[in-house]
Amino acid sequence: MGLPGLLRAVIASVCLGFIMAQKVTQNQSEISVLEQEYVALNCAYEANSYTYYLFWYKQPPSGEIIFLIHQDSYNELNTTKDQYFLNFQKATSSISLTISDSQLEDSAVYFCALRDHSDAAA
Repeated sequence: MGLPGLLRAVIASVCLGFIMAQKVTQNQSEISVLEQEYVALNCAYEANSYTYYLFWYKQPPSGEIIFLIHQDSYNELNTTKDQYFLNFQKATSSISLTISDSQLEDSAVYFCALRDHSDAAA
């Protein structure tokens, strides 16, 4: 296979609905990309209040759940952290996570989660 074959490692991400509150939908199943490319993972949601929080997590093969990035509903600017960028579309109730410069270590299951402000009292 040689060195060029080793550099062509793929990242697989399975998007499942991880629900902290309710009504989060991820329709993608598995995505493969080459290292150093980018990938976008989509999430649709339904919030019950004006103020809510959206989170992205990943679960690598080791099984631990790792927090990546979050977006507040009242923040008009898209959040960026390290290699992660959020495209928050409040009008269409959707948010996508873009992972740039992907690496083999990014292979994981990715979860979108919603916490509605009305859930804070629960």
